[in-house]
Amino acid sequence: MPRPRGFAYEERKDGSVVLTHHGRAAGVLRGARAARFLAEAESGDVQLLMARWTGAYRFGNERQARDHPRNQGGRTRRG
Repeated sequence: MPRPRGFAYEERKDGSVVLTHHGRAAGVLRGARAARFLAEAESGDVQLLMARWTGAYRFGNERQARDHPRNQGGRTRRG
């Protein structure tokens, strides 16, 4: 599984934290959530942390799971 990359964060004067992915806003954290994120960012993999907090973390198997026969269940196939 490839490591997430392309994430960045900016701490603002009002205490909020803006998370971006490849230059686009991915989320804004305020208050206690922003403080908790900054505390976690000091230790560990920051890219993985930001991917988790934005919900942009992917496992890479979504297409395989969608195409598996057990998951077809009568619905139309999407290309």
